[in-house]
Amino acid sequence: MTISDRARAIAEKVEAFVREQVIPYEGDPRRDHHGAPTDELVMEMREKARAAGVLTPHILEGGSHLNQRETAIVLIASGLSPLGPLACNTMAPDEGNMYLLGKVGSTGLKQRFLEPLVAGRTRSAFFMTEPAEDGGAGSDPSMMQTTCRMDGNHWVVNGRKCFITGAEGAGVGIVMAKAEEGACLFLVDLPDPAIRIEHVPNTIDSSMPGGHATVIIDNLRVPADQMLGEAGEGFKYAQIRLSPARLSHCMRWLGACIRANEIATDYANRRHAFGKPLVDHEGVGFMLAENLIDIKQAELMIDWCAGVLDTGSLGTAESSMAKVAVSEALMRVADRCVQVMGGTGVTDKTIVEQVFREVRAFRIYDGPTEVHKWSLAKKIKRDWKSAHG
Repeated sequence: MTISDRARAIAEKVEAFVREQVIPYEGDPRRDHHGAPTDELVMEMREKARAAGVLTPHILEGGSHLNQRETAIVLIASGLSPLGPLACNTMAPDEGNMYLLGKVGSTGLKQRFLEPLVAGRTRSAFFMTEPAEDGGAGSDPSMMQTTCRMDGNHWVVNGRKCFITGAEGAGVGIVMAKAEEGACLFLVDLPDPAIRIEHVPNTIDSSMPGGHATVIIDNLRVPADQMLGEAGEGFKYAQIRLSPARLSHCMRWLGACIRANEIATDYANRRHAFGKPLVDHEGVGFMLAENLIDIKQAELMIDWCAGVLDTGSLGTAESSMAKVAVSEALMRVADRCVQVMGGTGVTDKTIVEQVFREVRAFRIYDGPTEVHKWSLAKKIKRDWKSAHG
């Protein structure tokens, strides 16, 4: 699929909004205990995004979506500031949750749970990962320990979840649990007294409101009509969400690294040492040149994977390749930006140090590099067996 003029105009509008109205908020002190923007700050920025016509820009009037290649240029633009996806409502986990609800949710569930998310009035959380000490699901969802069982016209859910992004303060939850039929997904209103936040750890990243909570689910009763899709199909639905969501992470953090490289480039041209600008020293100039190469390769990988998804393919292998290639490339870019800027690069004087932290976490979130490589290696073996009998 091609990128329409409409999508390019949306991306340009988003970029202008982020550069002109969001970036000035980067020094705003309204932050929670681990440095993430408060909901007050998020909602203030969203009102400005609504007024500028760039709130949830990838979902069009009537509920249709931009295709993945078009979404890419919009989400890259929103990522030019760590606050941009929050302001424009293109952030994780909401963007992926909206995508899943749009694909699988019934009309009633869309009206009740999806519409407030698209409107930017609330946040959501996806309850899948479980604590390692409980032997629960992490990169291997088949280890799911959270259970659900029918009781009359309700499902009763029990378990413990961890690293649940945005759980604190969210208004919508998607909970994964296992029944006799297999994995199931449920939509719930939050807060709910049966879902208790145990603690919210301080983490290396600080861009997502609500942190990454550990929660206890104690006899959560969910009406049967709040199951998302069919019983036993939860893993399939999770893949519908996760393949595009991995790519969306790539898009947003590419935008952030483009901006970090702009800042490092400006610094290297203005700062002098040993009688000339830093950029004229080969060691610095070569790092910036390598950044351009990695950024361009990341753009091409995102565009290729988005094109595969636009064909209607699930694109699991392709999204794994993109996640590995882009996250590793952007880690190199962020690291070089810090190095070019020296002492300034490790301070909060610019967003460069935050981008470094966020991209380091990105290499783990939505599956660490090694899990994706392992998955691809298994596919190589399957394909070989299929070809050779």
